[in-house]
Amino acid sequence: MDVLSDVLAAMRAGQPYAGRSTCRAPWGVRFAASDAACCHIVLQGGCTLIPATGPPTALGVGDILFTGPRHAHTLADQPGSPAIDFQPNKADGYSVIELDIPGVGAATEMLCVCYTFDLVRPHPLLDTLPPEIHLPARVGDHTALRATVDMLGTELHQPRSGTDAILPALIDMLLLHVLRTWLDEHADHTDIGWATALTDPAIATALHHIHRQPENPWTVEGLATRAGISRATFAKRFTTAVGQPPLTYLTWWRMTTAARLLRRSDTPIQTIAHRCGYSSEYAFSKAFKREFGRPPNHYRHERPPAAVQTETLSHVAGRSEHRPGG
Repeated sequence: MDVLSDVLAAMRAGQPYAGRSTCRAPWGVRFAASDAACCHIVLQGGCTLIPATGPPTALGVGDILFTGPRHAHTLADQPGSPAIDFQPNKADGYSVIELDIPGVGAATEMLCVCYTFDLVRPHPLLDTLPPEIHLPARVGDHTALRATVDMLGTELHQPRSGTDAILPALIDMLLLHVLRTWLDEHADHTDIGWATALTDPAIATALHHIHRQPENPWTVEGLATRAGISRATFAKRFTTAVGQPPLTYLTWWRMTTAARLLRRSDTPIQTIAHRCGYSSEYAFSKAFKREFGRPPNHYRHERPPAAVQTETLSHVAGRSEHRPGG
């Protein structure tokens, strides 16, 4: 199981949505602080990022901008232009949203993707991400990311047979490539824990085993053995990179896995307990209540109807149906 993909599956909530926009100056679009992270790609023209705090940033053709959840921002042709609020109607089940702002000035065409994250129990990776990640267009850089942008843009511009199946994969690929690019560029920055965690072979190996087998009775010594380093060195490096001691993260991941299965499947609670490393439903329920403040059956019944999906224990990641609209 790939750790970064698994982390994103744990953070995901609800269905992402994407669209192409054409805006003619003067224009502006405000994105409120919410549980959504966004990727904006400039396809034609240019615009300005106006963050809630800090100086504006000019964006040109080919630039990619990632904005994390809880971070309000505005995109505009220039500071001071009139702006509208971005308020997509997601209730109709469409994943494709078109936004056109008429005007008399120069046109800017963009590709925008928004992902809804679970901020009730966010993965610690979110804490290491900056409010904005700006990836300027440079010839020869990030070829896989650029190819994904091209494919996604084509599917949104010209939906065809199979677009329903292709869009979800491309949307996930875009976010994965953006985060992978940023993590790779910061792998040597020891102050950015998860960039180190995913590139340090020893820590990445331990995370792989925790994510693949949360039911295993792991010990710090056992994980250190799998990582190929001493217990003391492993415990220190893991805590520094991940932000939590190994067994604390193990418990956190077990409870996160359990919460997702409760909300997104009808798997029996006893089966979930065993899947998450508990020998009895009673022990699991006690630990779950300590973590969430209510027992598993109450937590499951609180889920919204739209959250009920068919999932298996081998695939915890949520799946959403997508169909082109506009």
